Amino acid sequence: MKNLERFIGLGLLTTALIACGGDSGSSGAGTTASTGGGGGGTPATDPGTPRADDPMAPAPAPQGSSFSGRQYSCEGDECQVGKFEGPFAEPTIRYSDSTTGDNLKVVTTEDKCLEDAEGALRCKPAAGSIALLPDNRLLYFNALEGTENVEFSIVAEFGFVAVNDQTRVLNFGPAGASDQISWERPSPVRGGANVDGNDSDTLLPGAELSDAESTAGNDGALFCSDVIQLADGRIMAVGGTDYYTEPSLGSVFPQARDVLGSIDAELPLPSNFGEISVPDDIGVVELEGLKDARIFNPEDNSWTQTGHMNHGRWYPTMVTLPDGDVFVASGVTKLLKPVYTGALLGGESTGLRELLQSADNVRTSETYDLDTGTWSENGERPLPGLDTTAGKPLPLYPRLHLLPNGQVFYNAAGQAFNPFGQSYNQAQWNFVSAYDPEEQLWTDLGYAGLNVQLDELGLDRITSALTLTSPNLLEDLIGTGEGLLTNLLGDPIGSLEQLQNVLGDVADPQVANRLIGAGFRGSSFSIMMPLRQDESGNYNKASFLTAGGVLGAVAATSPGSYLAVPNSRLDTVEVNADTESGMRYSSEIVGNLNGPRWFSTGVLLPDGSVMAFNGANRDEVVLPGSATPVQMTERFDPETGEWTEMATSLNPRTYHNTALLLPDGRVLVGGHAPINTAYLFSLNLEELGLSPNDGRDPSFEIYSPPYVFKDRPEIIQAPSEVDHGDTIEIAVDDASAINEVMMVRRTSLTHLVDGDQRNVVLPHTANGNSVRVQVPENAAVMPAGHYMLFVNRVASDGSGMVVPSVSAPVQVMLPSSTSGLMVQR
Repeated sequence: MKNLERFIGLGLLTTALIACGGDSGSSGAGTTASTGGGGGGTPATDPGTPRADDPMAPAPAPQGSSFSGRQYSCEGDECQVGKFEGPFAEPTIRYSDSTTGDNLKVVTTEDKCLEDAEGALRCKPAAGSIALLPDNRLLYFNALEGTENVEFSIVAEFGFVAVNDQTRVLNFGPAGASDQISWERPSPVRGGANVDGNDSDTLLPGAELSDAESTAGNDGALFCSDVIQLADGRIMAVGGTDYYTEPSLGSVFPQARDVLGSIDAELPLPSNFGEISVPDDIGVVELEGLKDARIFNPEDNSWTQTGHMNHGRWYPTMVTLPDGDVFVASGVTKLLKPVYTGALLGGESTGLRELLQSADNVRTSETYDLDTGTWSENGERPLPGLDTTAGKPLPLYPRLHLLPNGQVFYNAAGQAFNPFGQSYNQAQWNFVSAYDPEEQLWTDLGYAGLNVQLDELGLDRITSALTLTSPNLLEDLIGTGEGLLTNLLGDPIGSLEQLQNVLGDVADPQVANRLIGAGFRGSSFSIMMPLRQDESGNYNKASFLTAGGVLGAVAATSPGSYLAVPNSRLDTVEVNADTESGMRYSSEIVGNLNGPRWFSTGVLLPDGSVMAFNGANRDEVVLPGSATPVQMTERFDPETGEWTEMATSLNPRTYHNTALLLPDGRVLVGGHAPINTAYLFSLNLEELGLSPNDGRDPSFEIYSPPYVFKDRPEIIQAPSEVDHGDTIEIAVDDASAINEVMMVRRTSLTHLVDGDQRNVVLPHTANGNSVRVQVPENAAVMPAGHYMLFVNRVASDGSGMVVPSVSAPVQVMLPSSTSGLMVQR
């Protein structure tokens, strides 16, 4: 009750101060501590001298995990809806403070946070981002490190309190009946960004309004970077966060720090509302996107820098291209105040182009050269102040996928936080589009959720024609008008068909679902369904499932809203189609989720179904801590197009949750690093049925789908490396029973986004005690990288359930040359 009173009192105080701008963990009864040599380091950069009595001590060389021989059991309903096990978390917290000197204190505790000698909370990281490594270990890192130490308001003080995010490696242990879980600490443990100092683009030079030059402990956070697995298995994290305060009261009026500090750190509130602590300085937190790109090497658990991007990006999305290079798009350079006036005021901004970029996300995409480790802007820039010819307005964390023709598909979904999604051209986010890496050009395919083919109406360049800084503005305006007129007059039958498509959508019996589900989808997942060959033996069609998210309002002041929705749709792009663009877009409504669901993570299982995990029933970015967690998992059956409720997860996980497929077909569920309640301090209103917002949840749990309890097929031997076009032999226990062979790319996930997520069904024939499998020649179907190979059969018990094996690891090698990619055009 005291926390609730404190919250009410702070709300009154915040109202009074608007013009200016829990129980997170204490050492409990079961904790033990030891101190080890640190060699002059800190808990952020130095794991300390390994100790035999330290369960977190890193091994001399990383040892991979094996899921061979695992045993699974179920009872009662678990056999039909699946089973959750856990939760479990790393056993120790390691830190140094004024009492340890150069040593690290290692505390074994079940608590998620401990208080150090200075009164600051030191916490275990939550899996806000996660990636499955080639050796089956898992790399993960925290989100919003330091929120537990906010005393007053995350907006007013997080620029000072934030800390660069910790990383960890999770190991499930060797082969055997059960998991043997352990943790390792990468080096440096916080990823090592901004090694040369921050690169902030402040409003005024010399930090007259900002403390950007004095935030060395939080100027290189991994938070809100995107992660991707390179073709050789290393993990690249791009972008991230430089925290600072702008404006900072202490920077403008240095004497203000003395005044605030003299309030004795506690400000009594009226009546019995309790007390709140007053920080030494306040202002408005800025989260600036980093240009950094860093690489994690699983061979030695190390982080190193690679080439810097040309643009700072916070919330970008990456996709691996057919030649192994990496495409990145979107992100924002300054989050809370994206008005780049530095050039006018003598700052570091480079000119008119940055000023015109104000109130918008980064429109210019870049490509990472895998051979040289450098980034280059895509498209030409004819004149200063203009976008590149490859520029496109996109939401933050746009949902991007690689199509079988080598183009990058934007599925009209992303995060509606900028904050609140404001962008003067956000109405353009409604259009599904494809980027051609060879032509370095975007083509608009349709209005998301409606069956309209834009290129058949001469509108394939409509978003470029609506972008003021587009170098093709005049050309695209004229071309769009001429194309539309030509199609209306020269092809009235085709135009009439397009109109009938729209009318058909409106007349659909599910018209409400059609209209609510059309257009941009905020805070929803986008899952590429399994790629399958058609009758001609080609992979000519890709479908994408989008479900949940928030009610769209993209043409209004925000593309998102506070209200979550249950709507689902399946968007399909046919490549090599008989259209101007060579692609045909269509959309269909599928069954709703069983309730509104915001920020749930989708996982495509090797049986072809999709599972939805975690999330909340309202948008917790609009008003953090005000939603009810959704712990019931749901399964989408692609045969029926319907969602079915499955098992209930153990812990509530809303913002920054994660879920990914493990090599044995189970699902690892983790995360939950929420924004402080109502953008104030850590306050847990869980007793009221709302989200637990008293800081992060460092635990994991494991979901076992019903198929793991069946008699499963077994892969006896499979090649560890394949080239495009290879015919391979896979030894199995019963070749005649195998009905499907599937390659599943290893997950690299953050903010519901994995731009490389794909399951590819391979043609196969039984061949004695093995199955003969054809690897696609087309590198756009299966880009180089690390995959999990599953073989499936139908359960022998008459249930009709598709049962996958435990997977075998397979690396698809890089094509020898670009000309050999066999990309279909």
